Amino acid sequence: MPLPKLSRRQFFRSLAVTGGAAGMWMRFVEPWWVGESHITVPLGLGGLKLLHLSDFHADPMPLDFLSRQIDRALAWKPDFICVTGDFITTTFEKWDAYAAVLAKLPAAAPTFATLGNHDGGRWARFSGYATTLKVRELLERANIPLLHNAQQDFAVRGQKLRLVGLGDDWAGELEPVRAFGGYPQGRKLGELPTILLSHNPDTKGALREFQWDLMLSGHTHGGQLSLPFIGQPFIPVSDKRFVRGLYAWDNRWLHVTAGLGSLHKMRFNCRPELSYLTLT
Repeated sequence: MPLPKLSRRQFFRSLAVTGGAAGMWMRFVEPWWVGESHITVPLGLGGLKLLHLSDFHADPMPLDFLSRQIDRALAWKPDFICVTGDFITTTFEKWDAYAAVLAKLPAAAPTFATLGNHDGGRWARFSGYATTLKVRELLERANIPLLHNAQQDFAVRGQKLRLVGLGDDWAGELEPVRAFGGYPQGRKLGELPTILLSHNPDTKGALREFQWDLMLSGHTHGGQLSLPFIGQPFIPVSDKRFVRGLYAWDNRWLHVTAGLGSLHKMRFNCRPELSYLTLT
């Protein structure tokens, strides 16, 4: 039986309905439909549970949404938590309320953070944040240590490891020599397993010569919009091979989370996520 033919008017009406439905989905459904990724990384750390969060983008993302997702993530009972930047988007005013939300993280487990391109500096100066002072003060109020071109050794559940946090590349604050405490001389016997916090996964090239085992990044939002037949047209990185998930790279690991927030509160075929990493 032949299919009925659509008139020109019927065709464009169907197209408008489909486009409208897609628009409603990407604005009112998917940005709030947070998924979970459970990933195992072979680092020889006895099964430590690492919660990797990124790209909260408070304003436009409401604080009550972020608070609920943090509660949900903490129910996993992580051993430690890393947050890889973009705490805000452009303008923001509810600093005390935001600090109270973020403070739930260090109250549950050791928490460390680094900054993203939206958190101040060269790239964000047009949004009113020429410096990172506001977000630094936010993290201090929330009792979250900021690793800004700095490192920290610590132990959890009898496992010793090193965290190295980098300043954001787009902000013009990426200083690996300072972060690592000098140029590397090669891995030494007994050196601690090292995890990097670097907002933008493109920075891996600048960090290649240094010794590290796992790099944690966000920034991509997993592509944010993944369109049929087109792909992901708005990925803000040069190396588009590394957009979401765990990758082996140069005999080490790179994890890129799709993040929790969304620019303009919009996502399509690319859900936000909470990332649970088990370090076996």
